[in-house]
Amino acid sequence: MDYKGIVGKTKLKIAVLMGGNSAERDVSLASGTGIIAGLRAAGHEAIAIDTALGAGQLTSIKRAEIEGIKAEPPSVTALSQIPSETAIATVSSPDLKEVDLVFLALHGGMGENGTIQAILDLMGIPYTGSGVLASAAAMDKHVAKKIFIASGVPTPDYILKKSSEIVDETVLIRDVESSVGFPVVVKPNDQGSSVGLDIARDKSALQAIAARAAEYSDKIIFEKYIPGRELTVGIIGNETLPVVEMRPHEGFYDYKHKYTPGMTDYIVPAPLTEAQERKIRELGMMAFQALNCDGYARVDFRMSAEGDFYCLEVNTLPGMTTTSLVPKAAMAAGIEFPELLERIAQIALRHHRGEEVR
Repeated sequence: MDYKGIVGKTKLKIAVLMGGNSAERDVSLASGTGIIAGLRAAGHEAIAIDTALGAGQLTSIKRAEIEGIKAEPPSVTALSQIPSETAIATVSSPDLKEVDLVFLALHGGMGENGTIQAILDLMGIPYTGSGVLASAAAMDKHVAKKIFIASGVPTPDYILKKSSEIVDETVLIRDVESSVGFPVVVKPNDQGSSVGLDIARDKSALQAIAARAAEYSDKIIFEKYIPGRELTVGIIGNETLPVVEMRPHEGFYDYKHKYTPGMTDYIVPAPLTEAQERKIRELGMMAFQALNCDGYARVDFRMSAEGDFYCLEVNTLPGMTTTSLVPKAAMAAGIEFPELLERIAQIALRHHRGEEVR
């Protein structure tokens, strides 16, 4: 992709939406902090707006409280104290009409499931990342899997259960054993950052793990575990970035291993054959396009011992923390962090104007 002409020199006033009330609040605040620094380094005026703090932040002295990402996500109880109405009021504020662009650093919940995008669309404000439908489809793992299957993108077998259907342990074990078997990956249907995700190695642990997942969603995915390697493909515009491999020092690539520095090794470019790299990049773009995503995203995969790739999900607002994967992949492609953000911003503006991003 030729980005000449996309990377602009006009100073923009950009509101970075971050924080919010999802289980990924801490990650979002860390992403937003990094994005603000990067946008300022690129020459823009960047303003932090925590959607949990309400309207008026462009004209007040409120500041997002950044305490870093802990080993576990915020408790459901703590998050329940932040009303969703506050986020809606923040995004609906006339203040946002003063900015040239909204850079979305929200992860999970209303910030990534299309709700915030819908409000911004109604207000006519350009924003980064995918639109309403793509955001909603990607966040709902069940819907995304159905689209992957219909589009020829391989994804692990799975079953979906409502939280009310996991009460009977005997039935739950029977259904999992007969459909996907053990070990089984258990995860909330509409969370990111591996929040609430765990692996049930055998039937004795299944119900307890399912119950923890149910704390974050009323629907739970039980997905066939694919032994092998963890890989991801970043996408900017219409081009894929170098593949990244994640190798946690122990266990699996869960929330703790994602956001605790030093607990995971990242290899970029991932050690793949030319044919393997070509294939996974092709599948990454297929998944991106199947969900009708825009701007940028990250597509996560498992690679089996036989060399087959299985798409796990598409992240429409991937993290921008110090351990995040898209910045690592961009760096491997020779794209410094401020330039990465500049490209994402300019693509969003072009998309808003109805211009083609080639």
